[in-house]
Amino acid sequence: MITPKLILSVLPDKLGICHFDKNSPIPDWALEKTNFTSITRTMDELSITLPQEKIPGGVLTEGDWRAFKLEGDVAITSVGIIAALAKPLAEAGISIFNVSTYETNYILVEEKNLAKASEVLSKFCEIKA
Repeated sequence: MITPKLILSVLPDKLGICHFDKNSPIPDWALEKTNFTSITRTMDELSITLPQEKIPGGVLTEGDWRAFKLEGDVAITSVGIIAALAKPLAEAGISIFNVSTYETNYILVEEKNLAKASEVLSKFCEIKA
């Protein structure tokens, strides 16, 4: 059986990953529609990831991240996809920030590692810019 190549597209925006106290309200600027926004609240923190130009000064942020979006029919029950993407990147010394949604996955890498990550992933994925 031939396994089809995974298809990844590179989102155009530089993203920032913001950290807030667990009791912080979600700021209005994080609710604007963008190509990519992820808001996650746990018992310990509030994390918001979105295009960094939308983030106002004074917010604790890790900036200059880029996202690979897993394209195609990927169900929430798919097994091993994140491991298949994360392992070769880890072996290449590239840290990731993973964001999963109901329909797909996003692998974020620091922009300084985007070219190297694309090279590593292109060995078994089709990369669309």
